[in-house]
Amino acid sequence: MKRDTGQNRQITDKWRLETQLVRGGTYRSELGETSESIFMTSGYAYDCAEDAAARFEGDQEGYTYSRLRNPTCAMFEDKMALIEGAQAARSTATGMAAMTSAMLSIVKAGDHVVSSKTLFGSCRVFIEDILPKFGVTSTLVDGADNQAWKAAMQSNTTAVFLESPANPTLDVVDIQAVCDLTHENDALLVVDNVFATPLLQKPMAYGADIVIYSSTKHIDGQGRCLGGCILSNEEIMEDTILPYIRHTGPNMSPFNAWVMLKGMETMNLRVEKMCDNAAIVADALHDLGVFTAVNYPGRADFKQHELAMKQMTAGGSVVTVFVPEGRAQAFKFLNALEVTDISNNIGDAKSLMTHPASTTHKSVEESARLEMGITESMLRLSVGLEHVDDLIEDFARAAKIAGL
Repeated sequence: MKRDTGQNRQITDKWRLETQLVRGGTYRSELGETSESIFMTSGYAYDCAEDAAARFEGDQEGYTYSRLRNPTCAMFEDKMALIEGAQAARSTATGMAAMTSAMLSIVKAGDHVVSSKTLFGSCRVFIEDILPKFGVTSTLVDGADNQAWKAAMQSNTTAVFLESPANPTLDVVDIQAVCDLTHENDALLVVDNVFATPLLQKPMAYGADIVIYSSTKHIDGQGRCLGGCILSNEEIMEDTILPYIRHTGPNMSPFNAWVMLKGMETMNLRVEKMCDNAAIVADALHDLGVFTAVNYPGRADFKQHELAMKQMTAGGSVVTVFVPEGRAQAFKFLNALEVTDISNNIGDAKSLMTHPASTTHKSVEESARLEMGITESMLRLSVGLEHVDDLIEDFARAAKIAGL
């Protein structure tokens, strides 16, 4: 069932990004509020029994139950679809709820999934350990190797999944090439676009069928609440994703949707500044000359720099560094930080740093972590909005304390 937001999509599509982020998807009640309303309700009343029946049949506009759709969540979804360039969107309680809902809605027992091997820890566990419980097999490939993607396709491959840039290694996948291979196999491509955000990269422009986000990250951007979003065309959403969501209920709360809406009003300002800061910080970390490696897609020495800059408009807000002497030294460096917080989130206004092997990828087998390049020496930095000089001074001081 579609919802009339009071906005003409033909008009909002013509707006520039900044205007879309501030005004896109907005619905005003008869009270004329300027800030989106929080509709904290589980159900909806009908004028008569016939109206209730008509709404459930899909013959009448309106809401029936907030597990199916809620006005505040719908505003967030409409705004996400607008900035992504998607026809449809549905919000979820978390980013992992978006990932698992998207994947489980398109696979069944006997199907096969192809995925890049470098993934967020929970995503890899889902592909390798959880999908087999439902009779779904998988093949993991080096995301940078287009021939490996092609070789992994099977006659029963129905879904292909990737992150680009990947968490936490920042590995980049040629989205267009993988999309072409996926469609040649009559499968659907699901892209986790969290690290790039919809502002820096639009996978649907390369043909991706489904794009997912943890809106907990840059979309909220201020470390306040959890959320996720699934985007696709109308056909996939109506025929494939919504039947799963409708009967399993991985929904975002109206309050969280309202927080996301407020975050989106300043998202372009935050993401642009985070990327600028990250580029400066990455250069400074490299110039310290104490790390064995500094990885940032925006740097010319990044192994996939050309592809990253072809697909993205900036290098993103995440930098990875490697200390020489493993976990003990990595921990010593983290513990010496005064400005940057030790935290496993990304996309926050505050700079955050974590040790992936012991946090975000702790649930992944050590052999798999090493296969992905996640060693005990790796640290992942999400650059925030602080003054870059304060960040650089903090890192230089911590490096000395850690014996780098």
